[in-house]
Amino acid sequence: MTKKTTVLVLSDPHEPQIRMLGELGAAADSVIGNSAEALEAFAPHAEVLLNWSGTLSLIREVFLMCRELRWIHSRSVGLERTLFPELIASDVTLTNGRGVFSASLGEFALAAILYFAKDLRRMIRSQQSGLWEPFDVTQVSGQTVGIVGYGDIGRAVAARARAVGMHVLALRRHVPAKSEPDPFVDQLYGQQERTEMIRRSDYLIVAAPLNDETRGLIGAAEFSVMKETAVVINLGRGPVIEEGAMIKALTEQRIKGAALDVFDEEPLPPGHPFYKMENVLLSPHCADHTSDWLDNAMRFFLEQFRRFLRGEPLLHVVNKKLGY
Repeated sequence: MTKKTTVLVLSDPHEPQIRMLGELGAAADSVIGNSAEALEAFAPHAEVLLNWSGTLSLIREVFLMCRELRWIHSRSVGLERTLFPELIASDVTLTNGRGVFSASLGEFALAAILYFAKDLRRMIRSQQSGLWEPFDVTQVSGQTVGIVGYGDIGRAVAARARAVGMHVLALRRHVPAKSEPDPFVDQLYGQQERTEMIRRSDYLIVAAPLNDETRGLIGAAEFSVMKETAVVINLGRGPVIEEGAMIKALTEQRIKGAALDVFDEEPLPPGHPFYKMENVLLSPHCADHTSDWLDNAMRFFLEQFRRFLRGEPLLHVVNKKLGY
């Protein structure tokens, strides 16, 4: 009889997608819980841990009880709720949900670009006031998008920006000395050239993961070189942009606007300045929440698990030291 693989799942057992784990059939014993106590008896022999919705403290506590763990999968792309020193130092493989949500985030970026270019807020305001006030709009074709963090999400943005005739610049942590031309990118920049790319951008897309190197990556110095007509669009993690510096730039109208899906504190607290800023488009961290986003995230894990059983390479293995 084939030995079952014990899979620990950090989640409320009543979340709808948990039922999909039944597709694993006889190959796995899935143990679901949102507390260390619920998983304690099974942790010593678990080989797989799925962080579906667990906190950082919970996954660390469970991890430290495991003796045979081989693989951890994070539902999300961001790893601030999954990475901790003991995991980084271990030989346990870590994968994430990279790619599952990228298309929708690419669409949100394009929507935000058009929102500001066509001044949709002004159109809505005039319609609601019963005013007929024609005004000039901006053509995005020929304008420049700069992407900070050219990973899977950045590439999804680039493909859509290119489709409407925009120039695309991209910033990467490491620029290969020799690489195949990217069909979506006009020019690739390294970190030391960040200021030049930001200076050229009409729309600055921030899609970088949050780690020690990216925290506060876009601050007062970066806002000071942006065009007055520039728009910042954050799809990555809130703290990659210094919030105070962004609020100052928006309040003083040193940039045109910002479209934000992520924030330093979530939910955004009542009374926060962003709620009333006319030059801010605010999404409550739901730009990738299509009707099937959670189902797709679970389907990706199920396929990963099948690869794990077959001994095939897992997709989207994270460099734990780099954090992405």
